[in-house]
Amino acid sequence: MPGLTVLYTKGCIVFAGEAWQGGGFYGIVGSPVSGQERVVVTKNSALDVAHRIAGLRNGLMAGLIGHEILVERLLIGILAGGHILIEGAPGLAKTRAVKLLANALCGDFARIQCTPDLLPSDLTGTDVFNPDTGKFSFSNGPVFHNLVLVDEINRAPPKVQSALLEAMAEQQVTSGGKTHRLPDPFAVVATQNSIEHEGTFPLPEAQLDRFLLHVVLELPGAEAERRILDLVEEEQQGHILASEKIDLKVIREAKVQAMGIYLSAALRDYIVKLVLATREAPFADEIEHAVSPRGSIALAAAAKARAYLNGRDHALPGDVAAVAEDALAHRMVVSWRSTSEGRTARAIIADIVKAIEPL
Repeated sequence: MPGLTVLYTKGCIVFAGEAWQGGGFYGIVGSPVSGQERVVVTKNSALDVAHRIAGLRNGLMAGLIGHEILVERLLIGILAGGHILIEGAPGLAKTRAVKLLANALCGDFARIQCTPDLLPSDLTGTDVFNPDTGKFSFSNGPVFHNLVLVDEINRAPPKVQSALLEAMAEQQVTSGGKTHRLPDPFAVVATQNSIEHEGTFPLPEAQLDRFLLHVVLELPGAEAERRILDLVEEEQQGHILASEKIDLKVIREAKVQAMGIYLSAALRDYIVKLVLATREAPFADEIEHAVSPRGSIALAAAAKARAYLNGRDHALPGDVAAVAEDALAHRMVVSWRSTSEGRTARAIIADIVKAIEPL
């Protein structure tokens, strides 16, 4: 994996042209911009980071039988700096997947079990009176962790979902008129049950749109089911493989490398065509609310992260097609007529991918 030279501007990463030189990596930088900082990642450092991420992926796959796609999507979320929504029936290892990821990272981890009586302050924290000083001070809530599992998010009331929305979108929490920054990296992985809807609060479109990917899990086949039984039996016997924890500095470097993956002009045109297809005939007749530009941005970021995970320095049309359903389906609303005919957002996106050829 090649090294990268990047320019930081208020949290946004701008990638320059590149050329290898003397074992180091140097960008072809244009006119300087105020507030930018040049960061050079050496070739050896880049290869080491990529190797560590590959090891993380293999470790997660060993503990999550039949969930190769879920593992890939979780790592895409980490590398792209996005949040993941996992939907599936009970017992499909949704919570286990996030806990395994947390155990592999050196960062802080918090789990929030959502219930209808949950309050926003139970997530974000609140101002607490200190009798010794006679003043109020802010006490951090569980959202102030690097990785936050929000279990059964659709059981949380709308006020709690709104409080989480600010944290996900702005990476900050506002309380008592003061803004508190969340740690870096920061990722929310939320789960929801696909078969129980009584007493739940469906996520509004604005909340869904903040998730980089929406992953839907299916029941395993016979072979995977047997391997799951074998894995559980081994764990009950105490045969658990210890894995090396990854420092957050490695994660931050991997994020820089992943978002520096080359995305050609033709591939960007392909992404735009996929998104525009949700707004134009013939698919627009099936869609009440089409995908917004945030969908294009999310699809591009996810495709670059997937290319990085597969050891490439450039994204391919296959990367875009592979993540299109998870990146776009939850960002659109299917018309009532199509819903009554059994059409789903994921099926429509799948048809769009089949209909549109890469340039």
